Order: sequence, then C-alpha cells, then structure tokens
Amino acid sequence: MRHDRIIGTAALAGAVLAAGCGTYQPRNVKPGMTEVEAAALIGKPTGRYPGPNGQTRVEFATGPYGVVTWMLDLDAAGRAIEPPQQVLDAYYFNWVQQNSRGRKTDWLLYNLGRPGEVMRLGWIGGQVWSWRYPTNDCLWFQVTVNDDGTLRDGGGYGIDPRCDPGDFGGGAGRR
Repeated sequence: MRHDRIIGTAALAGAVLAAGCGTYQPRNVKPGMTEVEAAALIGKPTGRYPGPNGQTRVEFATGPYGVVTWMLDLDAAGRAIEPPQQVLDAYYFNWVQQNSRGRKTDWLLYNLGRPGEVMRLGWIGGQVWSWRYPTNDCLWFQVTVNDDGTLRDGGGYGIDPRCDPGDFGGGAGRR
C-alpha cells in the first residue's frame, strides 16, 4: 500500500514537472510578435532592460532555483526581433567573462538577467551574484560586483551550495 502511494506520488510529481516545463517552451514565439503575444506563450515577464537603438530586452526567468532564463529582444516598435534565447549556459557565461571589463550591473542584468542568489561579501565589500544553469556538474556561474556597481571580475564557476558535500560531479544535490 505504501509502495503504491510512493509510486503514485512520484508519477504525479513527474507529470506536474513535465507540464510546467511544457508550458515554458518559447519555441512558438516568432519574430514580429508583440510582447503581449510572446508573454501569452512564455509567461509573465520577470524583468525589462533597455537596449541599443530603442530596443528592449524582456526577461522570462524561472526563479532563484530555476536554471533557465529566456531573453526576448524587442525592437523600438515593441516587436520581437528574433526568437527568445536561453542565456544561462556556458556560451553566454564565457561571453560575459570576455567582455565584462569596465562594465556595470545594468550590463550584467541585460546579458544574464537577474541572479538566482546575491551574497554580500563582509569586510571585503561588494556582492557575489550567482546564476544556476543546466549542468550535471553541480556548478553555478558567479560574478563579483563592487559596492559602486562595477564588476570586480568577469566571473567564474563555483560549486552550488545546494549540492551534497562530496558530490561535486554527479549533480544530485539536495533540493
């Protein structure tokens, strides 16, 4: 009886997760759509960042423990320029590392969206911004920000504290 309940609960949880993931696929968002049309397919925007030439970047983040942030670029008329891009991955992190010199937090937010966690650095000053991303290595991407909003470094990878001690390769951290 208990075994059946566990299997039933696991099946329900899997269905809920699959449904949640299924509704958060922006593959149907096409160039030329308005923000309202895109939001109807993706969900409520979680951030807006001004871009060049009157453009706006709209963020659709999955939250502090989410590993996906879709960014949708809108032209000055408010229409999608291209399909949304998932920005929490090694390609974007490496780009940030290479181009962060002299940048500020608004640039970082524009490129990666809001961090999953922000930690204050005691006597050193500043903060560490961290983003989780899809990985099997139990890592997250982190950038150090000075108190004046400038980036102290281009960022790097660290062990996600949600992982179990000693489990640095399997990604089976506690949830």
